[in-house]
Amino acid sequence: MDLFALDSAKFIDLNLVTVGFLFIVGFIGGLVSGFIGSGGAFILTPGMMGLGVPGTVAVASNMCHKFPKALVGALKRFRYGQVDVKMGLVIAASAGVGVQCGIAIQRHILERWGQAGSDLYVSLAFVAVLFSVGGYVLHDALRCNRRNGDCGGTPALARRLQAVNLPPMLTFRRSGLRISLWFTLPVGFATGMLAATIAVGGFIGVPGLIYVLGVPGLIASGTELVTAFVMGLCGSVNWALHGMIDIRLVLIILGGSLLGVQLGAIGTTYVRENMIKLVMGTIMLIVAVSRVIAIPCYLERLDVLTMAPGLQTGLKTASFICMCLGLLSGAALILAAMWRGRGTAAAPAA
Repeated sequence: MDLFALDSAKFIDLNLVTVGFLFIVGFIGGLVSGFIGSGGAFILTPGMMGLGVPGTVAVASNMCHKFPKALVGALKRFRYGQVDVKMGLVIAASAGVGVQCGIAIQRHILERWGQAGSDLYVSLAFVAVLFSVGGYVLHDALRCNRRNGDCGGTPALARRLQAVNLPPMLTFRRSGLRISLWFTLPVGFATGMLAATIAVGGFIGVPGLIYVLGVPGLIASGTELVTAFVMGLCGSVNWALHGMIDIRLVLIILGGSLLGVQLGAIGTTYVRENMIKLVMGTIMLIVAVSRVIAIPCYLERLDVLTMAPGLQTGLKTASFICMCLGLLSGAALILAAMWRGRGTAAAPAA
């Protein structure tokens, strides 16, 4: 029997409450996506898993909803001059290879250890990447705040890489930099592989563009949406062929996301670049904590440990509450930053 054949047991039952929750999660995910350039999957995938959606289905459905939302966000940001289309397509080329490798890894884990193993893998990957990347981004944002918004220009690593003349050299006029093609490849591959394995590529892609290649923050967050569109389209076709996309989830979160992504994109015109880093780092760390809390439940399903039923229920509830806290915190930070930025922008005209 094909483990990837369509099986109704993989899909959760939907009611008014779960539909409403998914729509709100989609809206906040879209808000975050339009604001920081990530596809918002580090909110959407755990949000779906918190409702009991299997990790693989959450990843596949999330990727499917991503490419139309990313297209809307990219077009919106392009009008504000915040998208380097050439950079986005170059990164997308190697990201496409990463997507196929990531899907192959997910398929192997699901075949070897079943759905519980896949859920555990998704959660562990989230924890590792969210804590490492989120911690670094938040540290950098706080450092910039202590310097009154002065982040020191192009990061040191990016300056060193830009100084290396390793043909073929590519010039990106919108980003204002020239760098070897070979240095763009690992950034794209890592973005694509993570996007396919855990439906998250933006919070690797955006920091990679900023800290490795030296793309300015606002342009990096807008450019990643171009890459997200290409990755989402390619990955969705592959996942759909294996029957792992729940189209109901796709349509619900897409409905909320398309509203949120436009509001988030507008918000970038009112805030400093450093605010994008602050929001990204904060949300990542809160969501990482929610996945840490859920890990013992997956270990029990794999018979690695034994827990009392009450404890398991308590952990699931705590994980869900922490996830909701992450959603609300992210939305509050973005909306507050937009409100303050809008007020500052309007002040001279008063």
